[in-house]
Amino acid sequence: MTSAANSLRLCLRTSNQITSRLRTVQRRQVPLARRALSTSQARWVAKEKGKDDEDSEPPELKYYSSFNDPGEALRNRLKDETLSEDDRATITGMLEEWQLLPQQKKGDAERLKRDINNEMSDLRRIINPKRDAFWNDSDEKDTDLITDEFGEDDFEEDDMLSMSHGKLEEHREAREYARITVWEMPLLSQFAKSFQPPAKEDCLRFRYTTYMGELHPADRKVVVEFCPKDVPGLSEAQQLKLKKLAGPRYNPEKDIVKMSCERFEHQAQNKRYLGDTVSKMIETAKDPTDMFEDIPLDTRHHTFKVKLKYPKEWYINTKRREELEALRKQSLLLDEQRRATGGLIDGVSIIKKNLLAAVEPEPVMELRGGPRSGKMRR
Repeated sequence: MTSAANSLRLCLRTSNQITSRLRTVQRRQVPLARRALSTSQARWVAKEKGKDDEDSEPPELKYYSSFNDPGEALRNRLKDETLSEDDRATITGMLEEWQLLPQQKKGDAERLKRDINNEMSDLRRIINPKRDAFWNDSDEKDTDLITDEFGEDDFEEDDMLSMSHGKLEEHREAREYARITVWEMPLLSQFAKSFQPPAKEDCLRFRYTTYMGELHPADRKVVVEFCPKDVPGLSEAQQLKLKKLAGPRYNPEKDIVKMSCERFEHQAQNKRYLGDTVSKMIETAKDPTDMFEDIPLDTRHHTFKVKLKYPKEWYINTKRREELEALRKQSLLLDEQRRATGGLIDGVSIIKKNLLAAVEPEPVMELRGGPRSGKMRR
């Protein structure tokens, strides 16, 4: 078993050396930009039979050679037999213009090429991931961040604590609302309107829910209430049919139909839906073809609460008040007569007397059977 383990270790060491050498050879090759959406390594294009070595050159190397010498790139482009006559004429004109270009302009292009290469050098650099890093993370820093994220959590006694920052944020919020109160709220007085009570035809009462500007899933809900008797143009039979159409939304104790909607995102949409629904119910109630006369009004969904009322006989009126006054005066006269004859019992004096009689003398310990017996008695 020991010889087998040593052989395996030797094979692994040899494979690691081969891998490291291959990595060294890859670093010496032409730096290529990494593909963004691929995890496989870049491979050279296989050379096909009947093609020159120039055609089998990788596209990356063709790009770099074309970028370094524009004239050579245009000449290579003219070698393409699939070019149309217009494209060939255009490329020929561009090549002639490049040849007639002064040397100073070519020097400017050379400097521009050098600057671009210097700027692109960091992007072309091959990033080798760490062996011991989590998810093979590299040493490359995120350039989108404002800071380098090193030493962010270290407190160096040069800043306030998080609790102090929270108090400061509360102070800023209070100042902001105070500023709105002083400068912006008075401007709303020009939009003030006098209150006008709803007309008799406005029988629908809508109710909304708001959370003072904060987003909440319940702020879209809209509730509408109306009384069938307040709907104009409905007879008693039509009102009864409207109650039957409302079903469990009708409260027979208050004689009110209550409906709500929160299926849409905005309050205006829910309000419009409720308005259309109520309009359809009223139109159906006015339809004389079927008045639902054979269907009774179902009120099983509502639980009637028994309200206890104070008996009328217990109310204090003038006659009852006079009777109570006469009874009080009669009881006071009886007390005075008993006090005069000594028949009135004083509860305080009786309690004190009984308390004094209940007090017993403290028991004294005495020796029993002589001084040597050691027994004691009370």
